[in-house]
Amino acid sequence: QVQPVESGGGTVQAGASLRLSCAASTRTLSDFALAWFRQAPGKEREFVATINWSGSYPYYGDSARGRFTISRDNVKNMLWLQMSNLRPEDTAVYYCAARPSSSVVEVEPARYDYWGQGIQVTVSS
Repeated sequence: QVQPVESGGGTVQAGASLRLSCAASTRTLSDFALAWFRQAPGKEREFVATINWSGSYPYYGDSARGRFTISRDNVKNMLWLQMSNLRPEDTAVYYCAARPSSSVVEVEPARYDYWGQGIQVTVSS
């Protein structure tokens, strides 16, 4: 029902900013809650941020809160993650994910049905 594709990754220096994009091919993006996860080598997949169907209610994991901003545009079928003050520990593959909209915030990867292929973000010190 929705096919996400990430872009905008790359290598930056510590303290820099980077914006990730997710193009979501679907008929009605507002049917879905959206999220970003990340996974570093040898680590579990980690929740970064999620946003409700309308974009009114963002929610962040501890590692992202205060530095990252999640946003969406249902007309353009786009999701973004604006990352500021990047640190080496932010280095990971970042994934865009989607699930049918509901009344609860979900932070577990298993609750999301649709996933992009992931994109590498590397932060050097």
